[in-house]
Amino acid sequence: MLYALSSLASDEPKNKYVAVKFCRAGSNPKEVAITIVPSVLNTFTIHGPNGSHSCYVTVLARASLSGVKNGSWIRLFQIDEARALAAQFVLTVDYVHTQGIIHGDIHMGNILLKSILELDLLSIDQLYEKYGVPKLDPVIHLGGKPLPPAVPSHGIAPLWLGVTSEDITLPEARALLRDFGEVFLYLKQENYESHAPLAVRPPEARFEPNKPLSFPSDIWTLACTIWAIIAQRPLFEGFLTTEDDMACEYVDTLGALPPEWWKKWEARQHKFTEDGMPINRNPYRVQQPRRAAGMPSLDAKEMDAIFDMLRPMLSFRPENRSTTKQILMS
Repeated sequence: MLYALSSLASDEPKNKYVAVKFCRAGSNPKEVAITIVPSVLNTFTIHGPNGSHSCYVTVLARASLSGVKNGSWIRLFQIDEARALAAQFVLTVDYVHTQGIIHGDIHMGNILLKSILELDLLSIDQLYEKYGVPKLDPVIHLGGKPLPPAVPSHGIAPLWLGVTSEDITLPEARALLRDFGEVFLYLKQENYESHAPLAVRPPEARFEPNKPLSFPSDIWTLACTIWAIIAQRPLFEGFLTTEDDMACEYVDTLGALPPEWWKKWEARQHKFTEDGMPINRNPYRVQQPRRAAGMPSLDAKEMDAIFDMLRPMLSFRPENRSTTKQILMS
């Protein structure tokens, strides 16, 4: 389901480019009221044939971290840039948590690279010359019928402002957390359902559905995202997967589930003995792809430090996970 779409726009009085996000009609525009990261510059409402759409203007970003990795055949960040992005990300989540806010949807697609300053120096014509003019694709009814009145005649292909992950320089490695559509205030709201992608969704969302999600749920998704920044592949594969597939990956990677979760998981008998599986560290997923690409690898001491940091973040029991303050001190 499409919750919103974003467009590049020009703020003519300030002579700079901005992003405008158009929310789905009828959605709760609670994100508009959260001006922490990134700043909301303006808000307005558009009334159209599909209803009223809340819109807000934010600073422009280049691309998501998932986008720049998908644009690369290596799918790796240079070590210094990976360190910088991971550190900024922890600081950002720590800041959000200190405001009493749980983000609820942390993943690589919601971390953006900040826009480069040179972009604002381009005129619209120069922008089109460098990045291409908007490409309009006609919307066609599969049944050959005329389009309903509320359906646009054309769609516009996304604009790519990013670079491949390995080509990002240290000055460009500036992270921005986006999409606060799933946030909730810890002291004022209870949320029992996670809409984070299945590959990073905290396991308590499935195995403890009657307990409200809290800050540790963000810590789980934060750990999965840090791994994706440092390694070539995600910690848990989520393509065409199911909840049972994810549970198998948890056990393969982190060991047996808590006893009450283990008993609740009926599909376990088809995959594991009752003893489960031992914790599996797989340095190949971090180190070997870097060596194969001719990139420097992490030394043994730093690898140990990374695993020591991530392991308590990935505790199955939410109450045993690290806080952002503990992560920053590790």
